[in-house]
Amino acid sequence: MHTGDTGKDPAVDQNRAKQYITNQSVSNLMISTKLCDIAANVRTRRERRKEARPGELLAAALELFVEKGYAGTRVEEVAQRAGVSKGTLFLYFPSKDELFKAVVRENISGRFSEWTTELESYEGSSADLLRYCLDVWWKRVGSTQASCIPKLMMSEGGNFPELAAFYELEVIRPGDELIRRIIQRGIARGEFRPLDMKYAAYLVLAPMLFLTMAMHSPGPWTTPAAGLDPREFIQMQFDILLNGMCLKSPSLTPPCENEPT
Repeated sequence: MHTGDTGKDPAVDQNRAKQYITNQSVSNLMISTKLCDIAANVRTRRERRKEARPGELLAAALELFVEKGYAGTRVEEVAQRAGVSKGTLFLYFPSKDELFKAVVRENISGRFSEWTTELESYEGSSADLLRYCLDVWWKRVGSTQASCIPKLMMSEGGNFPELAAFYELEVIRPGDELIRRIIQRGIARGEFRPLDMKYAAYLVLAPMLFLTMAMHSPGPWTTPAAGLDPREFIQMQFDILLNGMCLKSPSLTPPCENEPT
């Protein structure tokens, strides 16, 4: 009998040890790779979340401005609704004023370059262009929460002169200019009669302002009995703008009944 002889082949034990080491190394590598993939996915989600965060903040701010007005909205509420801290909000928008300006640019004034391009490339008649302009305004602004912004500025602009000046510069003037260009296009092409451009744009815009005010104000216009359908209202506005209310003869346009001479 040989003492100390375990009956095991040392070469076999060595191969098993190598195999264990190899398998363990592969396992560790797989775990490490998996952890790296998880970390990469987390980073990707965070980056996507970070990219989306300004839009989420602007959407939350618009909702609150519509609900509470500018003065009644606190940045803490905007951050809470967007699911971030107030500090995170200030990383993107240093003040409530800048947040409001960003909301206006995102929803209205930032679209003027797009609308101007569409105007310049439009090939139809000026009447069709005006109809298209009113329809596009309804689809992209009037039917959205952003349609409350004009009412907000009319009611609170006097208390915030800097915001009022910003709104005039980035919304009112470009809007007036856009409508004026459409009317001037029609006059130049012989499609519209000559008009006083000082007031012509206002006559197009004023009914649209009434519509936004009616939509966001408690009153008789918002009751079911009123039956105020925005699209029908816009169509009627367009018809009156182009055709007026008086009957016309082939040779001349008589004054309306009881019209002062």
